[in-house]
Amino acid sequence: MMDFQEIRARAAKRKGGEAALASLLGPMPDNAAVADITDDRILSTMAERVFAAGFVWRVIEQKWPGFEEAFLGFEPKRLLFQPDDFWHELTADERIVRNPQKIKSVRDNAVFVERVSKEHGGFGRFLADWPEGDQVGLMAYLGKHGSRLGGNTGQYFLRWLEWDAFIVSADMAAALRDAGLDIAEGPTSKRDLDKIQNQINTWATETGLPRRHISRILAMSIGENHSPEALREFMGE
Repeated sequence: MMDFQEIRARAAKRKGGEAALASLLGPMPDNAAVADITDDRILSTMAERVFAAGFVWRVIEQKWPGFEEAFLGFEPKRLLFQPDDFWHELTADERIVRNPQKIKSVRDNAVFVERVSKEHGGFGRFLADWPEGDQVGLMAYLGKHGSRLGGNTGQYFLRWLEWDAFIVSADMAAALRDAGLDIAEGPTSKRDLDKIQNQINTWATETGLPRRHISRILAMSIGENHSPEALREFMGE
């Protein structure tokens, strides 16, 4: 495998220097702090990432205050008391994106969040206690037990909560392949995801960097060279 410092140097050169690259890595994630996130904010973030999947993120962000109103602040207990008519009426509610399958996912994920919260003393506590070196296992759990939380949606959900998550984007996967990792061009199999997890864990140990930063450096080291300004706008930072 290529030395990670070589990958970082290439990314820095593409972005205009080490200082410019560092400014694009985002804040240091804090898995322990995720324990303090309330269940309503957990469910809100889940829903935001589900509705944003395959859609223009900015549109979802602009409409989000309406989502908060329509979904009763995303309080799981309150939502679970609502009758079927409440959910049916949401499919015609102009405050939100009226996608019946994604609306149903909020109901299903309210059940999921409430169950896990009862078992672990809060869904945030459950996430904070999950081993940071086993994101792939956590992604599998979210995909199996949650609604529409598989693939990149689950990864972005963790990232948005400031859990130390890597994102397997096309550029990130291409950088790993370029560095010598034997994975598919579009790595989705458990075999490939385990290889990615192991390599990122190795680099995290060697460099002391969070997995989030390693992921971003990989993505910025290859592919179309977007300007720092364009990346900040895309990342909302």
